[in-house]
Amino acid sequence: MRKRRLPQPEERTERRISAATSLSICALTVIAQIVLTLALTQLLAEKISYVYLILELAGAVVAIWVYLRPGSPSYKLVWMCLLLALPVAGMILFLLWGGTHQAKSLSLRKVAPPAERESARQVSAANVARLSRRSPAWGRLASYLQSRDFLLYGGSQARYFAEGADFFDDLVLHLQRAEIYIFLEYYILAEGQIWDRIFHVLRERAAAGVEVRIIFDDFGNLTRFSDASLQALQDAGVEVEVFNPVHRYVNRIYFNYRDHRKIAVIDGVHAYTGGINIADEYANLFVRFGHWKDTAVRIDGAGAWGFASQFIQMWKMIGRSLPNEDDYYRPRVEIEGTGWCQPFTDGPLNNPDNPIEDTYLQLIASAQKMLYITTPYYAVEESMQKALCIAADAGVDVRLVVPAIPDKKYVYMVAETYWGELLAHGVKIYRYTPGFVHAKSVMVDREVALVGSTNMDYRTFQLHYECAVLLYHMPAVEDLLEDLDHMVAQSEPYTLAEWNRRSWLRKMCASLLRLVAIWF
Repeated sequence: MRKRRLPQPEERTERRISAATSLSICALTVIAQIVLTLALTQLLAEKISYVYLILELAGAVVAIWVYLRPGSPSYKLVWMCLLLALPVAGMILFLLWGGTHQAKSLSLRKVAPPAERESARQVSAANVARLSRRSPAWGRLASYLQSRDFLLYGGSQARYFAEGADFFDDLVLHLQRAEIYIFLEYYILAEGQIWDRIFHVLRERAAAGVEVRIIFDDFGNLTRFSDASLQALQDAGVEVEVFNPVHRYVNRIYFNYRDHRKIAVIDGVHAYTGGINIADEYANLFVRFGHWKDTAVRIDGAGAWGFASQFIQMWKMIGRSLPNEDDYYRPRVEIEGTGWCQPFTDGPLNNPDNPIEDTYLQLIASAQKMLYITTPYYAVEESMQKALCIAADAGVDVRLVVPAIPDKKYVYMVAETYWGELLAHGVKIYRYTPGFVHAKSVMVDREVALVGSTNMDYRTFQLHYECAVLLYHMPAVEDLLEDLDHMVAQSEPYTLAEWNRRSWLRKMCASLLRLVAIWF
């Protein structure tokens, strides 16, 4: 196996810059840009009125262009307000932060996923046809995702994990059994007890000739994964890539674009996804926000290839290559299973086509009896808010489980601004009293479930690289439902009366924060 080139001294020095220093540089850069644009605005307004008039007209033209182009209505509204109120500052900031060029200017090549054999496409089409005969609504959803090149797999099993500790025990067990390769892609890869267990296995498997490759997000690990740990991985023969390094983009403010996915693939036969990162708090080995509630799912069999394909695509987008043909990483065993699964992904290079957001909308619109959702954050477009209200008005039992102890209080305040309308239409909102819900899941009519890295907010739908899997008529759907019932039993209802009792100051601050929710 070709050994990964170790970082040169100057590269290691760059990465040793402390998180505080990196963030301070970023903050100072942002402040300097804002001060400069505001100062320029004032100067032009006072000294060169006719130039400023031209710039005001230009700001209005850009605002109209923003309105006409496809994309998120909330995103467009914020920029239109800024462009019309402060045209000079607005246009400069829009050029810096508002266009689509930022996502495309990251050092990512737009690479197609591994090519699928025609026989695999035919099997997927046959699976969609069988699902459509059983459940027309879910057949339409599967067909939609298939049109985006996300195949529907039979021959798969799914195991649901209701707690992080159980997930890590199972992951370590399967990592120990790896014979061909291990792919890991995580937003957070943090030092601690969990990482020590995993690193011990990765080092042993790499020494045994297993191909081990890791992608982790730099911003998610600024204070959690040291240069020494990175060096130890590389010394052990593990190939590592850091997504969107902070030091490389600190002067271009591309922090918005993160790899938020959680993927582990072992030998093409076993794949994991969910909300769980590699860190001790996810196993409740220490307390941050009460009990940390998170979930995951393991896919065994043909469906595991969907996640292997996603990893391979990202590996190549970063600019790396693999020592073998793509087909080498396909599953080599067949497994019998009930139902179907459909792994899929999303990212800013797709915009304005957003499969994850569209999937949520279709799940909500197709619910007939029950719709249970868990999410740590809630900041959605009007279309999704309206879809939830319509579902509840139509008699669907709509339940939203959110944290009682949030990790970001300002984000929780923004979420509250949406809840009054939901409650008025009969949506039930439950706050998980033991602590913080980080799980991202949807369960519909005891038939379909979504588990993945996806939050219900703008960042997931527009800015992050995310992943998820849909489970159609698989036994794991019942396991998720049982866990959701248990979560609701431990939660307290959030009422419309409580929402109305919020202080005027909290209401005002939350409303202002909601205007700029697209940026956090």
